[in-house]
Amino acid sequence: MSADPSLFQRRRALTAAELDAIPWIHLLSAQERQRATEDLKIADADPGEYICRIGRPVTYWFGVVDGLLKMSSDNAEGQTMTFTGVPPGGWFGEGTAMKRETYRYNIQPLRKSRVAGLHVDTFHWLLDHSIGFNRFVMNQLNERLGQFIAAREIDRMTNPDIRVARSLASLFNPVLYPGVGEVLRITQQELAYLVGLSRQRVNEALTALAAQGAIKVEYGGLRVMDLQALRSQMTFR
Repeated sequence: MSADPSLFQRRRALTAAELDAIPWIHLLSAQERQRATEDLKIADADPGEYICRIGRPVTYWFGVVDGLLKMSSDNAEGQTMTFTGVPPGGWFGEGTAMKRETYRYNIQPLRKSRVAGLHVDTFHWLLDHSIGFNRFVMNQLNERLGQFIAAREIDRMTNPDIRVARSLASLFNPVLYPGVGEVLRITQQELAYLVGLSRQRVNEALTALAAQGAIKVEYGGLRVMDLQALRSQMTFR
């Protein structure tokens, strides 16, 4: 499913449960769904393995069935800049797939993840034939624009508690990541990678957010108690 042959060779057809977890599959007609189902493949990706790599030509449109990915790039000094995380239910790279460009970012799992892929040719076939699929992709592009505008704003924030709160809120976006629900499976170290802070500082921020009732720290993850509070940068000043 990528230029990495080991990941490509591990691909397989999706189970009925894995297909049911794909949000856009239910928007297709019977004929469209058959075409997509026959083409969809899934593979288990290991931490650090490249799903997408800068400069590689697009071959698949990807989605996370289970796990957690990060989107990042490297600057001229060799430093890695993380743009966002991709939790379960998230599909990404539709802009690159539409233009059939090379990737301008890297996508790697932060933990072992199951990643599905739809070949770019089938992606374009669905764009040409399915109104429901077109609406899904348009909603994705609209939400993605808002997400990256918010990410630029987060990068300029100096208050670590606000950075953590807003970054968490972006991972609970019900349009981009419908598979998350109210509980996000994420460790403090994984969140630290995404936010760009130390694990210790993330722990302090989570403690403050929990004390204010915005989140509840549970075993293996975080539960959102007040999403609007996380989205509001003024709440935690």
